Amino acid sequence: MKKSPRAPRLAAGKGCTQPSSPLTPVRKATGGQGTASSAGRGAAAPQPSRDVCPVVGIGASAGGLEAFSELLSHLPVDAPLALVFVQHLDPKHPSILTDILSRVTRIPVVEVKHGMRVEPGHVYVMPPNTRMTIVEGVLNLAPRSADRGPHMPIDHFLRSLSEDQGSRAIAIILSGSASDGALGLKAVKAEGGITFAEAPQLAKFDSMPRSAVASGAVDFVLPPKGIAQELTRIARHPYLSEAAALPSPALLGVGFSALDQILQMLLKNSGVDFGQYRQTTIRRRIARRMMVHGVDTLDNYRLYLEGHPSQLQALHNDLLVNVTRFFRDSEAFGILQRSVFPSIIERRQADAPIRFWAPGCATGEEAYSLAIGLLESLGETANLPIQVFGTDVSEPAIVKARAGIYPENIELDVPAVLLRRFFVKLDGQYQVGKAVRERCVFAKHNLATDPPFSKMDLIVCRNVLIYLEPELQKRVLSIFHYALKTPGFLMLGVSETVGSLSDFFSVVDKKYRVYAKRPTSMRFDLDVSRLDRGTATMGRVKAARTAGETGGSPLDLTREVDRILLSKYAPVSVLVNEAAEILQFRGHTSPYLEPASGQASFNLFKMAREGLLMELRMAIDKARKRDAPVRREGLSIKQDGKLVQVTLEVVPVSGPAQERNYLVLFERVPPSREPKASARAAHSATPHSRRTTIERQSESLRHELTATKEFLQSIIQEREGANEELQAANEELESSNEELQSTNEELETSKEELQSVNEELTTLDEELNHRNVELSQLNNDLNNLLVGVSIPIIILNNDGRIRRFTPMAAKLLNLIPADRGRPIGDIRPNLDLSDLEQLCRHVIDTATVAEREVSDRDGHWYSLRVRPYTTADGHVEGALMTLEDVTVRKAGVEQITAARERAETIADTVPLPLVVLDAEQRVVWASRAFYETFQVTPEETMERFIHELGNGQWNIPALRKALVETLEKKVAFHAFEVEHEFSRIGAKTMLLNARPMHEEDKERPMILLRKARREAADL
Repeated sequence: MKKSPRAPRLAAGKGCTQPSSPLTPVRKATGGQGTASSAGRGAAAPQPSRDVCPVVGIGASAGGLEAFSELLSHLPVDAPLALVFVQHLDPKHPSILTDILSRVTRIPVVEVKHGMRVEPGHVYVMPPNTRMTIVEGVLNLAPRSADRGPHMPIDHFLRSLSEDQGSRAIAIILSGSASDGALGLKAVKAEGGITFAEAPQLAKFDSMPRSAVASGAVDFVLPPKGIAQELTRIARHPYLSEAAALPSPALLGVGFSALDQILQMLLKNSGVDFGQYRQTTIRRRIARRMMVHGVDTLDNYRLYLEGHPSQLQALHNDLLVNVTRFFRDSEAFGILQRSVFPSIIERRQADAPIRFWAPGCATGEEAYSLAIGLLESLGETANLPIQVFGTDVSEPAIVKARAGIYPENIELDVPAVLLRRFFVKLDGQYQVGKAVRERCVFAKHNLATDPPFSKMDLIVCRNVLIYLEPELQKRVLSIFHYALKTPGFLMLGVSETVGSLSDFFSVVDKKYRVYAKRPTSMRFDLDVSRLDRGTATMGRVKAARTAGETGGSPLDLTREVDRILLSKYAPVSVLVNEAAEILQFRGHTSPYLEPASGQASFNLFKMAREGLLMELRMAIDKARKRDAPVRREGLSIKQDGKLVQVTLEVVPVSGPAQERNYLVLFERVPPSREPKASARAAHSATPHSRRTTIERQSESLRHELTATKEFLQSIIQEREGANEELQAANEELESSNEELQSTNEELETSKEELQSVNEELTTLDEELNHRNVELSQLNNDLNNLLVGVSIPIIILNNDGRIRRFTPMAAKLLNLIPADRGRPIGDIRPNLDLSDLEQLCRHVIDTATVAEREVSDRDGHWYSLRVRPYTTADGHVEGALMTLEDVTVRKAGVEQITAARERAETIADTVPLPLVVLDAEQRVVWASRAFYETFQVTPEETMERFIHELGNGQWNIPALRKALVETLEKKVAFHAFEVEHEFSRIGAKTMLLNARPMHEEDKERPMILLRKARREAADL
């Protein structure tokens, strides 16, 4: 079951004033006049108009002005819409939004003043440092709250818009940061309004659009131009013009056959029978989906659903709107904490848990609110066992409820002290604390078909019954009565009552519909087969219900007449079963039956008066054998010391399960006057008449004797038959006893086996518990590690979807918690990395490591490393991406490279030959003068041992030894004389100077040579 904050409502006077003009058609709404209320002091309440038009609430923050300007530039001037723009503004500076927007559209743009009524063809801009609501089509302003709590002006306005305009409300979320507007969007959707969000990939700041889309309450995700085009299309759609009343037959098409088929498709797809839901709401919601898809008739919509099966789920979600919030209606929760919770705590038995049930809990806010409220009431005794059951027919809603993660907007509904105590801040969202989540159990459950819970102390089911047909309402209330303890408490919505079950509940609080269960011996029939579960018979059920509502059926009148006649003229009777136990008394039976002394019994034979017992036995026995009525007349019984004449009749009756019952009727024969006359003449009777009287008496006695013999004979036959049956039963019992002994031995064996299995299960359970503790510890370690490291890390699944990321990664790549599960290619990071998705896919497919350097828009450099995510058995199940800030290192390398280039340039200008050797006496660098002096090329010199240069002219043992000592002892040598014949430059005498070079890399020491004068060269 689903719920929304209230039933859809829209009075005629709650819309915007619509002037008549050829471009703006006037639509009349049904209903009475409303009265606008003013939030400000001294403001006059304007009189509402009968003309209405859709009101569009637009929320935006950073980057939203550009998007709204584009939307206005594509919106026709004659669109019959009133647009209200709510943007996050600096409270300390005046706004110039009105001037800016006036330049991009010919639609009049005005800044809102308190008490201003909205009109079609106008744009209204909320002023800074205010909070705005709409009531009866009038915009009301209030000062911005002075507390340090969150400022959520978009949510605040959209909630009031949904309450005021109902299904005529339209909500749009444009570019912006944070998540303001997501809850307001859900409220508009719950009332049947239309919702839009700017396409996140096109938004300048995509946090608000993405949060709106993640809420699941968005109908259209479009760029601003597309939003303007859809607004133009739906502005004059019949759904919006007729939203205050039931959609017309022209909108839904002719007949209900297509509607029945759609309901059957939903039943087959989701298992929910919407034929039992209130059909006015169902038809309105279907009309809304038709408007969204641009379908004109119900038959066409049925064909559309057949061609697009995925839209069945969307229709299912629309019919079951998952909208609720924490501590919805704080005064109602105050009643629970003042009156209900203390009573439950006081009457709780020792060691018995306190059990609550929240049917139709949607995404869990109601269930968590009950748990938190009870923990607040318990105070120091909060360690008592508590079980809160939250159920809903929507599986996605239950999944969200179990996670217990909600946007930061809940700060509007949850007091700060409760947020600190019962919630944990998690990546910009709030998660219900573990202590509360462990006390709440969520499960998918359908009130119409699934078995109910039991032994509940409190059931809170608000705004669910209003969407059900009366027959299902009665069944659900019967379920609640069964599920509650005695006494237990039930809370319904303010628009709901217990109806025909008022005798079974007492009122605790009339305003907020709090009831207490009354004890009763009546047992409700909770058999779901009794319900009409097929939508094919829906028309007949409604017709019967309509006939009953228009004033009683003819069958009721007939029954009342029969009741009167039976009570006045029917004979006295009792209904008995085969064992002669009385099932029903009808009429005044005391002249014929009376309770017997001793233990109380309803056996007919024990209660029969003197003179009836034998006749009753005989008559019932004959009726059983013949299976036909038996009548006995002229029976005499004593009443008040006199003999009276009675007629007895036994009629067989078949029960509902084919059991045999008997209706025993007693009829007293009216007394005759002739016996009195005979009595007066008895003294004058002749002997002949006396003989005649004696003969009559003898005949009567013989008749009674014959009847007694027949009765005794039947008793004997019954006894003989019973003895034979008992003998056969005894043989069967002996055989059964042997079988039972064999079964008992088998059970003993099975018991031993079960004990062994139980021991194994106990051991396994202990091991699993131990592993769970270890896994919990490892998970905590991993979470703390990811939060503690200052390295951006992202873990991807095998399909390239984001599984987990660190806070630093969220900051660098613009990630939010809702991005978990999204493809990495959908993310727009600040890095200059257009092929990130292809890179990750290559790493996963090839199980190789990829590394590159990338820069962001601010000029920072990062080392990107993507490696395969491997399991313990070596399988690749994703990718691990890390980013390391190398801005400083890269700058240092560039500085070192530049310094090296400068040094080499300087060395090349020196006219003396210079050469640098490494520890192995391999040439690392040589100056230009070296190449020119010895007429060699770099290819012949670089990375060669010095003793291998040329034709071995540098292969001088004394020089090699001196170079080794220079490196080992860190000492230089000077004027080392060398005489050699060079093939290219002839004989030369050289003085060589060498000295060790100081390098940061101590494993690679260097030697520098330089030339002192023309006849010498330095190494």
